[in-house]
Amino acid sequence: MAAASWYHRDISRVVAEELLAKAGRDGCFLVRDSESVSGAYALCLLFQRHVHTYRILPDGEGLLSVQTVQGIQARCFRTLPELIGAYRQPNNGLVTPLLYPVPPARQAAEEDSDGEDGRGGGHVASVVPAGGAGVGAWLSAPVSGRGHISQQLHQRLQEQVRSSPASDFMGFMAEYLNHHLQLDLEALRQGHPQLRHLSTALVTACRALHRQVTPDEIDFTLAGLETLARVFDPPMSPCSPTREQGLLTSDPDLELLLNKISTVNHLLSSLEKKVLKSLQETVSRHNLALPSVAAAPPPAAKPLAVQSFEVKVGKSQRAALKVDVEAGTVTITKRSSGSPEETIPQDKILQLIKYQSMQSKVRLVYDRDLQKNLSRDLVFSSARKREAFCQLLQLMKIQHSNLDEPDLISVYIGTWNMGSTPPPRSLASWLTSRGLGHTQDETTACIPHDIYVIGTQENSLGDREWVEFLRASLKTLMAIDYRVVALQCLWSIKVVVLVKPEHERRISHVHTSSVKTGIANTLGNKGAVGVSFLFNGTSFGFVNCHLASGSEKTHRRNQNYSDILRSLVLGDKCLGAFDLTLRFTHLFWFGDLNYRLDMDVQDILAHITKREFEALLAVDQLNLEREKNKVFLRFSEGDISFPPTYRYERGSRDSYMWQKFKPTGMRINVPSWCDRILWKSHPETHVVCNSYGCTDDIVTSDHSPVFATFEVGVTSQFVPKNAPGSGSGPEALACIEWESIEVIVKTSSRSKCYIEFHSYCLEEPQRSGENTSQSCDTPGFLKLGWSAKHLPVLNPILPDLEYLGDQHLLLSIKGVESCESYGECCIAMRSMISSMAQQFETFLFHRGEETGSIRGWVKVRVPTDRRSTRERLYEWISFEEEDPEPTDSKPCPKPPLQCLRSRPRSLPEPAAGYTNPAYFIFEGVP
Repeated sequence: MAAASWYHRDISRVVAEELLAKAGRDGCFLVRDSESVSGAYALCLLFQRHVHTYRILPDGEGLLSVQTVQGIQARCFRTLPELIGAYRQPNNGLVTPLLYPVPPARQAAEEDSDGEDGRGGGHVASVVPAGGAGVGAWLSAPVSGRGHISQQLHQRLQEQVRSSPASDFMGFMAEYLNHHLQLDLEALRQGHPQLRHLSTALVTACRALHRQVTPDEIDFTLAGLETLARVFDPPMSPCSPTREQGLLTSDPDLELLLNKISTVNHLLSSLEKKVLKSLQETVSRHNLALPSVAAAPPPAAKPLAVQSFEVKVGKSQRAALKVDVEAGTVTITKRSSGSPEETIPQDKILQLIKYQSMQSKVRLVYDRDLQKNLSRDLVFSSARKREAFCQLLQLMKIQHSNLDEPDLISVYIGTWNMGSTPPPRSLASWLTSRGLGHTQDETTACIPHDIYVIGTQENSLGDREWVEFLRASLKTLMAIDYRVVALQCLWSIKVVVLVKPEHERRISHVHTSSVKTGIANTLGNKGAVGVSFLFNGTSFGFVNCHLASGSEKTHRRNQNYSDILRSLVLGDKCLGAFDLTLRFTHLFWFGDLNYRLDMDVQDILAHITKREFEALLAVDQLNLEREKNKVFLRFSEGDISFPPTYRYERGSRDSYMWQKFKPTGMRINVPSWCDRILWKSHPETHVVCNSYGCTDDIVTSDHSPVFATFEVGVTSQFVPKNAPGSGSGPEALACIEWESIEVIVKTSSRSKCYIEFHSYCLEEPQRSGENTSQSCDTPGFLKLGWSAKHLPVLNPILPDLEYLGDQHLLLSIKGVESCESYGECCIAMRSMISSMAQQFETFLFHRGEETGSIRGWVKVRVPTDRRSTRERLYEWISFEEEDPEPTDSKPCPKPPLQCLRSRPRSLPEPAAGYTNPAYFIFEGVP
């Protein structure tokens, strides 16, 4: 199908409409894959400046037909080209015949293996002679020292080469069979099915396609791949994959070239599986059993030592502050004072109030007697010391709480491009968040986190070897035997998730996935790996990626991000139609994103020397693309206060190696923040970034490891105090009532729409009626409205306020004709709970793009006897601006704690307006 000029594969609805709008003529059309039905297509047709979308559906026999207006008999076709040809004629039920096919936009050159970022398999190229003589030399090399299996495969390769053209490709493959296949076989025997050496050989062998895609180069690569496939699958016929018939272009040479590219893609994607299957059969046939590992009893956790701080109490009084987490006490001893020390038990501490205007100051509110509270203003020597004190008190509260399930956990995220070299013996600075930037204080650096998520790129270690190395490192540092939740690998891209043993039972619904974005999106030297799971009632997603390299490849990196977002299969399958960034309570995205700095290298070096990072962040490609809403919409990132993590001289952190000499000339790799950690959470959830930095003592790679730590609020399986059906009367229900909803979507369509409502608090998804009002006064935008009569009343499965306050609603705006989404959003129920209707407004997203906005009025009613709630452990720490008259030991009446709390900066503020000026057509929006 690749040869049809009007077929665009899996482009999004928004991109399709943009292409048609650029074409601009009535009768312009294209076909793309359907987003709502697998195996179906969407026919997009421009007429009178509006895009009309028709579904092309297969029947039980595979025949294709177009869903058109009623009264027109459906016609069936065996192939898509036949269907398109028939609908070029008038009177077929479409608004206009298909007149002008719109071809795909030209794509950027495909990405190479990481030739500039690391060693990237270059060691293979350096030992292979050029030309046919070199190939013959390798094939005739003596086989002494090789295993029996290598000898057999080498003999097959010699037999195949007699009928295949000699090329460098075959030299690479001969080198693999001679020297590296045994290493892959040994790794497979030990439980590592990644075939790392085969991956390296394929990346190197296919590099010529990156330099110049020519028919000759494709012929050589195709011949080499087919030959290698026959080596590992001799009984099979060496024919190419079946090509779809009937998709002819006016240029037969172009058709032949495209078909060859399609065949290369197929062989690349299938060859790795074929080799893996062959080696697995070899392992089984020769009884190469996996060695068993005896489980050691978990060591006892280290008790946390008493920590001391020097502070000022009130305006100038110096004091010593001691925090004993194990005993659950805080002791204040004033210097040069006759007053005795004061010990405050943890259950008497009511609140910590962090000052925003003075980052080293905190107010401690505690219970002195039954009539009044006392508050003390404490000023620490630095903001980092204040954060360490707050973390210790938070840990104290958690350890001494009576809760069966946690309200708060700590999550560690690490990312490191290892540069295809083994790691150093110790990763202590990385795993304890010490080095440069916003780092952990020494008093809290060795407090173990609940979850560790480690992402690596260009990781040359075997899978099990790397996991056991991480577990051993954490056991040495924390005296805890962490459990493996998941390991997902794509060639040398790996993500490992480890949890404390006591949390293992709280983890469920684990899913893993990977996406290749390397050459032709079939090589895994670039791409992403992902893991998702539920921690009790909170969903988590983690994505580790390695995007395209090169300062000039910004557009390609953006496309990588879009491909990963669209193709990763993670989370609840029922939410598969929603944007990946909306499927999880908390989504963390990290890796070697490879975005560079758009500035002359000498200017960059001068700013780094002066630690003038703001000037560099202003030209950071990732920041610039985020400001344009191209990537990572509504994601957050911690403040960057550490130097660029790439490209250092290996063995040192004193200088950057920004020059690289290649056969084609010198290449400049400017120092950049390639390695990043971002996150996106549902509205009105609790997540605080406590550190974001890089190490300064791990020097084996040209990248420095990066870390970030987070304090994350979680929910547990809710158990109502009153069991359902325990009362004498009928069970009272909570209800969600919509008064009205208005939507603006970016589209040239005039389709009627409906809204789908999803939530874990609903037994099943609900659907609205069709929109009751519609207008398109602004070109390219469609305004839709629903009245209360056409919106469903939703009844949550539990009516308790404490339960509903943690729930979220996911809404999807879908076309009636296409059933495809025009945008999705997430609404927090906590702020909607009231006896009066509350207004909400937020943005719509689809496949990583901002596609519109939505607002309306909704009321969440809770039965009177189900309105009790409790304070969460993370809610006793709040944020407040500087008090003009701070006092020492200031008595105050005992007010409700809610009166003292203000909105933390970590929580997203409600949308105050729309970023796109075209969205301002809502009446009353300033």
